Amino acid sequence: MKTVFLILFLILFASSNILAKNYSQSFLYFNDYLKNNGFDKYLELDSNGHLQNNLNIKAHKNRWGIDSDSNPNKDTLIYYLYKYQHSHLDGNPYTKQWETVEIKPSKKPYEFKFNLIEDKFVKKQMQTKGILSYLYFQDDYVLIDEISPKNKLGEFIDNESKFMSMSMNKSVTSYILGHAMCDGYIGGLDERINDWPLLSNSLYDNQKIIDFLNMSVGDQKYINEFKDGTTGHPLADLTYEYETNDIFSTIGLFFKNSEKSKSYYNYNGFITQLLFNYIKHKTGEDFQKILNKVFQDKVKIKHSVHFGKMRNTSDKLGNGHPMVRMTRFDYLRLAKAIMDDYQNDTCVGKYLKEIQKDYIFFLCSFSLRIFICG
Repeated sequence: MKTVFLILFLILFASSNILAKNYSQSFLYFNDYLKNNGFDKYLELDSNGHLQNNLNIKAHKNRWGIDSDSNPNKDTLIYYLYKYQHSHLDGNPYTKQWETVEIKPSKKPYEFKFNLIEDKFVKKQMQTKGILSYLYFQDDYVLIDEISPKNKLGEFIDNESKFMSMSMNKSVTSYILGHAMCDGYIGGLDERINDWPLLSNSLYDNQKIIDFLNMSVGDQKYINEFKDGTTGHPLADLTYEYETNDIFSTIGLFFKNSEKSKSYYNYNGFITQLLFNYIKHKTGEDFQKILNKVFQDKVKIKHSVHFGKMRNTSDKLGNGHPMVRMTRFDYLRLAKAIMDDYQNDTCVGKYLKEIQKDYIFFLCSFSLRIFICG
């Protein structure tokens, strides 16, 4: 019998381009979060009677998210955990506010079986690193179930906390795309995207879907994650945040009359945003139906799942954001569903096998191909 294992872990060390302004001193809403959730031990009144936190926070002055190369103290981790988990939804003016696209829980959620073992190495890492959750699933059982201990970040999270997907949203988008293909909304991997007016007169128009999945559409002269000093912004304006703007605006500002360069792997999150919104475009009024089919019927989520879209912007302009928010066990349910499809040779499973044939990078967070362990 083939042994299959899935490892899911969520970690706070991840950069984000979902930026705000005046990053280092935007504590007002954070302080309110602490007060409203009973974390009074982290609060005190200053000499003017104003509520302040007593944490030693080392916030970055020039970026919204935590720097992946940094080594923050616990107090700084607490602050950034609030930003990633809550600040997009609580009215914080220093963070982009999203309108929530909700997938409600399945009527029959998948229930895990447990046969827990103690792994001393994992326990040590949970005590010493900024890891929020670690789950190990093998042969239909959860073998390791660790969440950040109370003396780290565990007092702020539980099994109902929703975690931002960060780069995992690339694999989630790819999985949704597979379902849209199998249900006939979108053709095969070699079909060209030439029926979406938003991409007209840009390098992205008339390119194959497989090249989007491979992130090899030849856009490296216009956007680049790894070129020195770029961090994923359009090269013509390193202050522009495509993640907080619709597709129409970004294409119009930076990609009109753009020309495709040589095709090679060029990791960037804009490709994910394009594909996510293309799925919305092709499924139209059935977009919610596809999301429900994936997460309620296939994944069998126990808690609601949230995507985001830009407020006060038409769907026709490409206002969807692929960032997904799920609980730790719903992420594991998603991973199990992907593996089940892959092993059982379903339509979506065949799609997964096809995109795995010549994948470029070996981690799901580096492309829209889904990494299968087994």
